[in-house]
Amino acid sequence: MDPDHAPTRRIAHLDMDAFYASVERLRYPELKGLPVVIGGGSASQPSVLPDGTRLFSRLRGYVGRGVVTTSTYEARALGVFSAMGMMKAAQLAPEAILLPVDFKAYRDYSRRFKAAVASVADHIEDRGIDEIYVDLSNHPDDTLVLARRIKQAVFQATGLTCSIGISPNKLLSKIASELDKPDGITVIGPGDLEARIWPLPVGKVNGIGPKANARLAAAGIQTIAELAAAPPEVLQTLFGLSYARWLLNVARGIDDRPVVTYSEPKSISRETTFDRDLHVQRDRTVLSAQFLQLCEQLEGDLLRKGYVGRTIGIKLRFDNFRTVTRDLTLPAPIGRAQAIHHAAGLCLKRITMAHRIRLLGVRVSGLEPGTDAGDDVVRGPSQLSLY
Repeated sequence: MDPDHAPTRRIAHLDMDAFYASVERLRYPELKGLPVVIGGGSASQPSVLPDGTRLFSRLRGYVGRGVVTTSTYEARALGVFSAMGMMKAAQLAPEAILLPVDFKAYRDYSRRFKAAVASVADHIEDRGIDEIYVDLSNHPDDTLVLARRIKQAVFQATGLTCSIGISPNKLLSKIASELDKPDGITVIGPGDLEARIWPLPVGKVNGIGPKANARLAAAGIQTIAELAAAPPEVLQTLFGLSYARWLLNVARGIDDRPVVTYSEPKSISRETTFDRDLHVQRDRTVLSAQFLQLCEQLEGDLLRKGYVGRTIGIKLRFDNFRTVTRDLTLPAPIGRAQAIHHAAGLCLKRITMAHRIRLLGVRVSGLEPGTDAGDDVVRGPSQLSLY
């Protein structure tokens, strides 16, 4: 194709609206319009009265180390957002409904909405359980007509709404999908960069984290427009050449990344943060059970995705917030829980356990396609060893 006559790129970013919470409200329609928080390890399913009325737990009085996985827009209006500590959330919204996480249900709805999108436009980059990019460049339909078809297909397949941002690139489309939430369509065309994107805070750009945000604020750069106008030498002094160049490009809406329809994962991991810090000896039973469960979950993940792995790693975070990792590379790839458990246990033995444990994680990397037909690669006891 003649590059001078190549079609203008149309990249869509589709983001499900308050995904986990929306799935829960399909299950519990009486929660519509109420502040709902998903997360907190000790959350429980509602109890049911004889007349069928459901009684839900409230955030009031929550005690523990759990964090908010997500919240409804009504809860967000009260200041409760994902990754916030549950105890802080309880102070802000004590009457909010508290529900446990149900990843099985969320994965099911994730598969359904992605299949619905693929029935309309199949050039898709999967970005997680609740968001995707879609390359619409070669689709014959008008942009708004196509966006409405996609939204309708998603709603018919799931009963859920989504928000879509469409622009010439992934960077702007991701920002745009947030602008008219929930249930919105935002198209960024000529002139919209200056009108809709530049007035936004720099933190709205995916890739500008809290530390960079603070450094930019200290330099008097608050908005994307101010970032676009910043002297390159100032940004280079603050961040170095490569990140400074990237900042200037994103502020000007420049992003040439393609929509990647398939990529090999580098690793697969599972981890859990405990509601309380666990003692290595006194809480040995709890630790052992959780350790084995993580390995079993990893076996399921590997089997479902069709991988085995050669390198097994563990991650521990202690009560002083020190994080330690250890890895072990095996002579042959494995995928069974027993083999993962044994190799990860060998990694644990290389760590001095001088503090209580806050977080435990297990990781499999060095992935390659295949299925572990047996567990005879490495054998060992199923009891957790922390000595």
